Amino acid sequence: MLRNHEPHRLRVVVVGQGYVGLPLAVRATEVGHHVVGLDVDAGRIKRLMLGESYVEDISDRRLAPLLAAGVYRPTVDPADCAGFDVAVITVPTPLCDGAPDLSHVEDAARTLGRHLTRGATAILESTTYPGTTEEVFRPLLERGSGLTAGRDFHLGYSPERIDPGNLSWRLENTPKVVSGITPSSLKSVRDFYASLVDTVVPVATCKEAELTKLLENTFRHVNIALANELAIFAHDLGIDVWAAIDAASTKPFGFMRFTPGPGVGGHCLPVDPSYLSWRVERTLGQNFRFVELANDVNNHMPDYVVRRLVAGLNERGKPLKGSRILLLGVAYKANTGDARETPAARIAELLTGMGADVQAADPHVLDDAHPRAAGLEHLQRIEVTPGLLATADAVVLLADHDAFDYPLISAHSPYILDCRRRLTGTHVDSL
Repeated sequence: MLRNHEPHRLRVVVVGQGYVGLPLAVRATEVGHHVVGLDVDAGRIKRLMLGESYVEDISDRRLAPLLAAGVYRPTVDPADCAGFDVAVITVPTPLCDGAPDLSHVEDAARTLGRHLTRGATAILESTTYPGTTEEVFRPLLERGSGLTAGRDFHLGYSPERIDPGNLSWRLENTPKVVSGITPSSLKSVRDFYASLVDTVVPVATCKEAELTKLLENTFRHVNIALANELAIFAHDLGIDVWAAIDAASTKPFGFMRFTPGPGVGGHCLPVDPSYLSWRVERTLGQNFRFVELANDVNNHMPDYVVRRLVAGLNERGKPLKGSRILLLGVAYKANTGDARETPAARIAELLTGMGADVQAADPHVLDDAHPRAAGLEHLQRIEVTPGLLATADAVVLLADHDAFDYPLISAHSPYILDCRRRLTGTHVDSL
């Protein structure tokens, strides 16, 4: 007989202590649960044990009392998962040659299966294609535990909605979609998240919850691609696309504002829609054309940024080769240190390959507190000073962090390619 958990003082395991898992683990601890944060990255766990956070949304000050009280325990040892009431999987789900890579989910399921007991609850949060919870996650848990989902333990899916750096919408006040494979599983999943967040939104099946996450991200991906392609064509037509977007945004219905940029990054947009496209093609034998078109447009925005930069330098009588290029903001979005899949890496690679002298400044990413993202390892931290700006042949604003001194940047930079429309002037080109 399955037990439905009391909402407080559960023994919780959160597998994966990244941008999703760490905020979840901290929040669960703060509301009264005892939490084990499991991660395979020994360096990451060592920092957490020392009270050092590598995620902006979680400060060292929030970690300190939880560690001191022993109610949050970061670990690399799977044996520490024993005896859990609730386990949540928040591991990465990347693409490998265009296909979903669920190896991290599978490894986590095997680990949890060895410690799964009757009445416990297992929840998948990692973004994935519809069917993963029941077709991949469930069999591995059952095989490892010898138990049957829905009869011996609860199983569900709840898509993460973490938006790094968002000060308005945090984990606790963002509505949480939940699902379960049976009514009792749904109740257990719902009760757990109800202890963490203000609003819980139940849906009937795990597939609906899995599709919900992909719908949210595909919607953004497609609309950003539209804005990006409009920016390219509007520039060629001599039209200010930003002014048009501003004007369209005054309409109080039927329009949602999306703006162009140097490309998309993070886990969500470069990866998640392709999970849906892959599933559609694999299961139905059809192409998800909107996703494929959006991928094509957004993936080529770094190339377009470089072409615009080359054109801007040519107008000023300078070749790209040998020019000093300063990239401002290498995170994939403003006010965060998240540089996963950042378009800045591709832009830096292209510029370096064409002979430019590339430097970068980012107060959130290129410091000692954050590991370097793939493609950014060679970039050294540069302080934005009047002298540095004045000696750069071009300054490219990629992520418009509030920490940047924009009047200083505008006053001392001879030429700026602004991909976020934060600056104005005759020496500024907007994307």
